[in-house]
Amino acid sequence: MPLYEYECTDCGERFEVLQQVGEDGHGLTCPQCGAGEPRRKLSTFAASTGGEGAATAGSACGAPSGFT
Repeated sequence: MPLYEYECTDCGERFEVLQQVGEDGHGLTCPQCGAGEPRRKLSTFAASTGGEGAATAGSACGAPSGFT
């Protein structure tokens, strides 16, 4: 289930909500001020494999970086 970020249109509070893909946030309220209909924000995501041997910037899936 994806994590979506929302911003309150009244107080500007940003918060995250776990939702099913395709849900639009209808019925959500701001946890700070209680206002309805917050605006969904575009967010980035990060993934980490962690540990030794993890891919570094410039390489993907352990492949050597650079083009020939």
